[in-house]
Amino acid sequence: MFNAEPHDTGAHDADLDATVVVVGAGLAGLIAARDLHRRGIDVIVLEAADRVGGRTMAETTVLGSRLDLGGQWIGHDHHRVMTLASELGATRYPMYTGTLPQVIYQGRRLPVVSPSVLPAQLALAGLGVLTLTGSTRRWNDSTIAAWLRHLPGRASRRLLEVIASISWTADLDRYSVHAMTQMVREQGGLRTILSTKGGAQDSLLVEGAGTLTDRLAADIGPCVRTGHQVTSISRDSAGATVQTASGAFRAAKVIITVPPPVAGRIRHTPPLPVHRTHLESNTYMGSVYKAIAVYERPFWRDHGRAEFMILDAPGRAVFDTTAPDGPGHLCTLVAGPEARALDDMDADARRQALLGPLITHLGPDVAKPAGWHEKAWHLDEHAGGGYLALPEPGTTEGIMPMPHAPIGIIHWAGSETAGTHAGYLEGAIESGQRAAREVTDTLPRPQTA
Repeated sequence: MFNAEPHDTGAHDADLDATVVVVGAGLAGLIAARDLHRRGIDVIVLEAADRVGGRTMAETTVLGSRLDLGGQWIGHDHHRVMTLASELGATRYPMYTGTLPQVIYQGRRLPVVSPSVLPAQLALAGLGVLTLTGSTRRWNDSTIAAWLRHLPGRASRRLLEVIASISWTADLDRYSVHAMTQMVREQGGLRTILSTKGGAQDSLLVEGAGTLTDRLAADIGPCVRTGHQVTSISRDSAGATVQTASGAFRAAKVIITVPPPVAGRIRHTPPLPVHRTHLESNTYMGSVYKAIAVYERPFWRDHGRAEFMILDAPGRAVFDTTAPDGPGHLCTLVAGPEARALDDMDADARRQALLGPLITHLGPDVAKPAGWHEKAWHLDEHAGGGYLALPEPGTTEGIMPMPHAPIGIIHWAGSETAGTHAGYLEGAIESGQRAAREVTDTLPRPQTA
């Protein structure tokens, strides 16, 4: 597949292991490596974990279906993911969704159109106006938690708290109103972020989004090295020495694709500029727990119920992610401090806590799944958390989109750096493609006879 003529790098250091070292085998890193490989440029991908995928991760269920414990959704206009899925033989299908999610509060269904949630609807409308104007810089020290305290009505406050937590996986007392509105602008507006059909959760892949990274890595071949955590990068006039726990690699260029808080663990000689170190120290990874219960069939569809927003602790969103003709998949997301609160439970206790309250609404079968898959991303030492890196209140370095200008021979990628759809799979692909172009453009062109 990759049979292009080798690219003349202009560097003739006999010690070079590759022209380019890519740090991180997530979607951005694998796309960058594939694009470079196709141009005939030698590349090595170094991944700290014992698997590829980064913040994507697909598993096979006991019933033979595939599911995603990491990033999974494809937005209605995420054309890069659609193209990649088609190229790699994956099958896209639309989300099964109702008109509006069922809101559960204090064990009962809460009508979406009701006086108790009207303040929340008005607050969302006001947030939409703020997002359009973009004039929120003065609220960069004001947190979402502080903003919510001024909202009347306990149910309304709780609804917005759960929506915000699930949407951005932030600690709401650690995420500013300005950062949130800028994120909303970058991600296409609130309607897009919160919508399934026609929005950011428009479709899924039968094989799982994690299968895309598995197949990319298989196509690239043995240049992808898992279990190689990068600890330091030393730059000199001839290139860089990338040090891992398993050995050192010499390269002319380096592309770092892991998010800033994770990249901050890498020591640089000489030190990186202050603006970059501030970005790495003033951002943190979100906290998110994801679970998927697997059933013989999606029996909840018999009652026309597909999505829930549950306000009782732990606040969570529940989605029907069942593939056509496949066994039933019921996906649950918990974020922020309430995700971390689940860490002290064992898997059985978490399953009972999350599925038990649904018995009233879906019947006793919901508590008896054939399979249970779960992942706490904030406990993943290599990913650091999810969905993405977030800025500390009062800082500006981590406001979306995050900067990615090269620093000498160091280039940057990752979904946070994307010009469009930052934070999504689509953004990861865009950033990997852009970083590969940057590197190619800075290498000497091949000599012609």
